[in-house]
Amino acid sequence: MTITRRDLLISGTGAAATVAAGAIASADTASAQAATTPPKWDREVDIVVVGAGATGLPAAIIAREAGSSVLLLEAQKDIGGHAITSGGNVPLGGGTSAQKKHGIVDSPDLLFRDLTDWSVVEPNGFPDYRYNDREIIRAFADNSAPTYEWLVAHGVVFVDKAPDNFGGTSVGNSAPREMHSAAMDWPMVQTGKAVAPGLRKIMSTGNGLMRDLEAAAKKAGVETLLEHKMTGLHRDQSGAGRVIGVTVDAKGKTINIRARKAVILGTGGSTGNINFRRMFDPRLTEEYCGLSGMPWSDQDASGELAAMAVGASLWGLYNQTGEFGSNLTKAGAIGCRYGYVNLVWEPGSPVFDRAGAVGLRVGNWQDLILVNMLGQRFYDETGGQFTSNNYKAVNPYVQGSYLNAKNAKYNPNNFINAAMAGIDDGHNGGGPIWAIFDADAVTREKWKPEPPMVDAKGGFFFQADTLGELATRIKMEHQRVPMPAANLEATVARYNSFVDSGTDEDFGKPKPRYKIAKGPFYAAWATPVVHDTRAGLRINANCQVVDINGKVIPGLYCGGESAGGFSQHGLARATCQGYIAGHKAAAEKPI
Repeated sequence: MTITRRDLLISGTGAAATVAAGAIASADTASAQAATTPPKWDREVDIVVVGAGATGLPAAIIAREAGSSVLLLEAQKDIGGHAITSGGNVPLGGGTSAQKKHGIVDSPDLLFRDLTDWSVVEPNGFPDYRYNDREIIRAFADNSAPTYEWLVAHGVVFVDKAPDNFGGTSVGNSAPREMHSAAMDWPMVQTGKAVAPGLRKIMSTGNGLMRDLEAAAKKAGVETLLEHKMTGLHRDQSGAGRVIGVTVDAKGKTINIRARKAVILGTGGSTGNINFRRMFDPRLTEEYCGLSGMPWSDQDASGELAAMAVGASLWGLYNQTGEFGSNLTKAGAIGCRYGYVNLVWEPGSPVFDRAGAVGLRVGNWQDLILVNMLGQRFYDETGGQFTSNNYKAVNPYVQGSYLNAKNAKYNPNNFINAAMAGIDDGHNGGGPIWAIFDADAVTREKWKPEPPMVDAKGGFFFQADTLGELATRIKMEHQRVPMPAANLEATVARYNSFVDSGTDEDFGKPKPRYKIAKGPFYAAWATPVVHDTRAGLRINANCQVVDINGKVIPGLYCGGESAGGFSQHGLARATCQGYIAGHKAAAEKPI
């Protein structure tokens, strides 16, 4: 009998590929502890889904509709994870009804070839797709369009327009695939209220996606427990057998939950765990504290750590380290801790007390300079961040042709690297980056440099009548050395001379336009922001977790940002892998 790739996906019996060199084994003590069956189970269900985000909600709904009893666990006070704070951009392709409606030609094969094309490179020489796991991408390509149709059938409303390339990150060069979930009538987590009626069907937001899925989960009868954080997984046969349940912390109470069929991890990634993320980049020390999506949800690596403790392997680590996409971004808002360019917390948000400030949106990077802890400039402030591939980003384009890379115009895009270079004091991290500007810049940008726009209380914003005084006032947790007043004064004086001459002799900023001369003077937090996770647990085509020896861990599934092997950012891979995991887990035989 001939076994096709589609048979492999249906049967769930495909063999895993070879283990990546250097994958991290779990500690013996953690493995032994996690493998020990708890003395008693407090609850039993068919399937436990951990994380009520873009992976967990689809998985839970599908498993429940297939007849399994499902318990959905969420560590936070509300559902949604990082997805609910996102822009709602969902690049599901391969021939969706939306693509067909607008005459866009796409197919699973075209999507697969796009997302595994070795020849596509960014202007800095980094490849978007070269290190993707082909088994995982094949599964995504085959299930991408069905996932889109499933979302629509379960109440998700997309903006009624042709798929485009807005908000895409490594989504393929051959066809527009980006769809946008509409805000609808749901209160936004960023503001606490719904958007204006005229915008509800045309504004893209992850809030609309996740609230629609929450409603579908309630309709399907999924039981959801909030503020229930998984602290461990359990395997039978002394850690060598099937995953049989989880241990949960529910506001200090320990609960053991048996899973008769499977546990599905949708815990959302690892970028909020400092030591975990430093495996991919040692520079990402404590001062990179403005994680995108926080304080609504953290990416604490809890799923990865629990799975590693029962033998799981990590996978696709290059995709986190590679300098493409938005895993690390330039701050879009300054003077606040959470300065991710596409997310603004406003008074009225249920988490604004923890967000601390709205932040000052930078309209023109000519209005300020950026300095390190020593008060010294380090790069052209108008410099951008890492780029990524999207529809027609390479044009002309032939899949797999060496000419795609040969014809790329080299541009190193080194703003992020320069910001993370540090101050040559032997410390791995780059330290805080401060935006320095004056009263005239405030007028030009129409800023209000006061709460709730800036977070002076938290140590992310300072002001003074003189530059020297400003430098001495910069004292906060992550400023590990005092800023020398003479340094800041000299830096600003030199920059002002570049405005006079029209030439930035140090970093080539295009014709510096404005002096920093009129008090009061300001220092606003402008440190790069850690955004998304693109490396995690090793999975196969069926979203089954794979151990350090290349063997499937029975009864354990994972998807989204906690899973590795896929360079694409965001909602498409999360929802699609939730779709796959829900179907496969529901088909398991109960124990």
